[in-house]
Amino acid sequence: MSAIPDTSNSTDTSNSVQGRVVIVTGGGTGIGRAYAKHFAANGAIPVIAEINGQAGSSVAAEIKADGGRAFAVQTDVTDEESVAETIARAMEEFGRIDVLLNNAAIFSTINRSRFEDISREDWTKVLDVNVIGSWICSKLVVPHMEAGGYGRIINISSSTVPVGLPLLMHYVTSKAAVMGMTRCLATELGERGITCNAILPGMTESEVEYVGRTEASFGAVLGMQKLKRIEQADDLVGMALFLASPASGFMTGQSLLVDGGMAYS
Repeated sequence: MSAIPDTSNSTDTSNSVQGRVVIVTGGGTGIGRAYAKHFAANGAIPVIAEINGQAGSSVAAEIKADGGRAFAVQTDVTDEESVAETIARAMEEFGRIDVLLNNAAIFSTINRSRFEDISREDWTKVLDVNVIGSWICSKLVVPHMEAGGYGRIINISSSTVPVGLPLLMHYVTSKAAVMGMTRCLATELGERGITCNAILPGMTESEVEYVGRTEASFGAVLGMQKLKRIEQADDLVGMALFLASPASGFMTGQSLLVDGGMAYS
């Protein structure tokens, strides 16, 4: 694979991700699958880091069938050894890592509960994946970004944070922490030429079924949105591509709502 020039400190305004190696955690289903497929369609090489190995391999096969390049590795983002192995295999295969998209999260399986009824065990599970997992992936990938002269970390938070959505306190709190992590990473990594920004999706429809989601909940969200249609996974792709590209090179520490105008931060 040909070398990609260092654009971390340039005025390059290209929105191209051609040839970029992009780790997409949780890339085997839902929004993660959309990210992986669209990055590949735009010439990037997604490394699908997915705890469900079969799902990750299936997405990689879809991408290859469409003429793209992809690489799937079964990965547990809460396990440093697992993440380190994924990064090592990506480096061995491609020789660089340009973008990390911290998408893996626990959400679809969460039962809505009053805050006082959430168990300590459920708190731990959600925080381990949604917060600690993003931290592990970030800290292990940064040295390779720094060595390669290009780095974009994209965290996935949620519009439930500015809304303060009830009955999901552990999830909403975890995604608020992701916003804080984004600011801290931006501050610490700026001098190394690595950016870190966050995307805040709204209620997004995909092939994944969500526990407790009803027609009434969709209706309530539509009532708050300014754009009166249900958000699709593909609606989030444009922002991710922009944040991965040279065009966003002088932008860092930002949390960007992509939710049809449901929330204002």
